[in-house]
Amino acid sequence: MNVLFVCTGNICRSPLAEGILREKFRRDKISGMVDSCGFESFHAGDSPDSRAQTVARKHGIDISAHHSRLFNVADFDLFDHIYVMDSSHYHSVMRVARNEADREKVDYLMNVQYPGTNSPVRDPWYDNLAAFERVYDQLDPVCEAIVAAAKRGKP
Repeated sequence: MNVLFVCTGNICRSPLAEGILREKFRRDKISGMVDSCGFESFHAGDSPDSRAQTVARKHGIDISAHHSRLFNVADFDLFDHIYVMDSSHYHSVMRVARNEADREKVDYLMNVQYPGTNSPVRDPWYDNLAAFERVYDQLDPVCEAIVAAAKRGKP
């Protein structure tokens, strides 16, 4: 199972989700690629926000080697699932989709746990460290649900 997470700058939410899921895949010996990207070129090549790194490290996950990158149409060919953090990311990814097969890969991340709600993962960028911890607390069970689905052989 190859999973891509998408957010705005690829320095907060999506690298946290990537780190969490990558660690869970490692823990459960699930083969697959886990990556993240964004749509805001301002942060291209940057490391994750220090607050995201702090929260990840607190939970035994190192995301410091990550460098933000932009979403690109070739991602549709590499990934089975493309999970977005909110409606702006959803619309941005769907605008680049080439066909129905591409569009079928895209969903709101929170729909994994709460199907059909299209609930966002709140952007912690303008907030404090506690907001990053809340994002971690939101992402962790969703990533666990992705792992459970992978173990069952379900998308």
